[in-house]
Amino acid sequence: MLHSETERKVYEEILLQLHDIVQQNNLRPGDKLPSERDLSETLNAGRSSVREALRALELLGLIETRRGEGTFLKHYRHNRLIDILGMFVLRDVKTKKDLVEMRKILEIDAVRLACKRATSKHFEEMERILAHAEERIANGEVPTEEDYQFHRVICRSSRNSVLHRIWAPLVEYSESVRNESLSREGRARTAVDEHRGIMEAIRSGDEQSAVEKMLRHLDNSKL
Repeated sequence: MLHSETERKVYEEILLQLHDIVQQNNLRPGDKLPSERDLSETLNAGRSSVREALRALELLGLIETRRGEGTFLKHYRHNRLIDILGMFVLRDVKTKKDLVEMRKILEIDAVRLACKRATSKHFEEMERILAHAEERIANGEVPTEEDYQFHRVICRSSRNSVLHRIWAPLVEYSESVRNESLSREGRARTAVDEHRGIMEAIRSGDEQSAVEKMLRHLDNSKL
């Protein structure tokens, strides 16, 4: 589809700018994107380049074209919007740093609340997730999904729905980064051990220990 480094950079830049347009205009699934001509003028890019980027997004299931109506956003839960755009947006060092910082803020508060509010059901779920992670590591796989699910249970055990709703898209957005971190030699094994330590600290209601263990875990993750 793309035949040179220059074309690839133009293509990536268009994807980033399309993402900005969606954000700035607060577009939601089902909303209509600007026309190809308008995008070409807004992005100061050739129509062929814009068309190529839109075609790629459509093939990936991120947008849909309706004949005679235009191009519309599709719901991200039914595709890989977050992962795909994340690969581009997270190349920006400042954005990556801000995401890590925000994740720490949310997860530390989640841990504090979990020490007071987590129930036996939450701990049973954590145990199941850790067991699945162990199995995947034994099979030579990277337990990226189990890592996500473990942290998700902690956020849910805070029993603060707003905190969880903010946390979920933030961490989903950085999946490619988490996978890279867990793929480091020995990191998956160590991460599971750290998860278990966090769980036990929460179970005992030791807020200070739970916070310290979570901070150490996030620092070691090198997200």
